Amino acid sequence: MSEYKVEVNNLTKYFGNLHVLDNISFKVKKGEFVCIVGPTGCGKTTFLNLLTRIYMPSKGDLLIDGESATPQKHNLAFVFQEPSAIPWKTVEQNLRFGLELKKLPKGEIDKRVETIIKLMGLEPFRDAYPHQLSVSTEQRIIIGRAFAMNPDLLLMDEPYGQMDIKLRFYLEDEVIRLWRELGSTVIFITHNIEEAVYLAERILILSNKPTTIKEDMKVELPRPRDVTDQAFIDIRQYVTDQIKWW
Repeated sequence: MSEYKVEVNNLTKYFGNLHVLDNISFKVKKGEFVCIVGPTGCGKTTFLNLLTRIYMPSKGDLLIDGESATPQKHNLAFVFQEPSAIPWKTVEQNLRFGLELKKLPKGEIDKRVETIIKLMGLEPFRDAYPHQLSVSTEQRIIIGRAFAMNPDLLLMDEPYGQMDIKLRFYLEDEVIRLWRELGSTVIFITHNIEEAVYLAERILILSNKPTTIKEDMKVELPRPRDVTDQAFIDIRQYVTDQIKWW
C-alpha cells in the first residue's frame, strides 16, 4: 500500500492552444492537509477539475491510492465557494442525503450524522431549512455533509471566499477540528495566503500560466496557530512575495 493518497505525475493541460498546466508533479500523504495557492487565474480550479475527471489531462495523470483517479470508485467529497445546501431539505436531511445515495445502512447513517451534528454545533438547527440560516451556518452544513461521507480525500475550492474574517477563522477552526478527528486527506485551494498559512501542513505555490509548482513548502507552526505570531507573519510574507500577483 502506498503512503500517498494522491500522486500527480507530469500533469499537463491544454484547452486548444491555451497552455494551462505545465508538467506538474507532487504527492500528498494520507491524512495530510495541503493548501494550494497561486496567482488569480493560474489554473488552481482546473487542477481540481482534472482530479474529479470533469476534464481529462492532455498529458500525465493523477493517481488516488496508486490508481488513476475515478470519482465513481474513489471516496471523494467536495466543498465549493457557493453554499450548496439542498433548499427543501432540513439540516439533518442535508447531512443524510449523500449517505442515503450511497445506500449505507440506516444505523450507520444515524451514527455519522449525529457525530457531525455534534462536532459542528448544529444541534439547534437540526430541523431548520437552509433559507432560515446564516451563510456561515449553511456553509457549516456543507462542510459537515462532506466530512460525513468519511471521504478519503476532501477537495475544498475557496470555501470561505464570501465570508467576513471572523467567520472565516471560525470555520477554518471547524475544518481543522474535523480533519484531526476524522483523519481525512484535505486539498484546499485558496487565494487567501493568511488562510493557507493558518490551515496547511504544506503549501504548494503555483506560478502564472502555464502553471508549474514554484515551491513546495512545509508549514511547521504549532496549532492552534496565532496570526499575530512573528513566525506566522514571516511565512505569510514569504509566500506573498513568491506569488507576485502582478
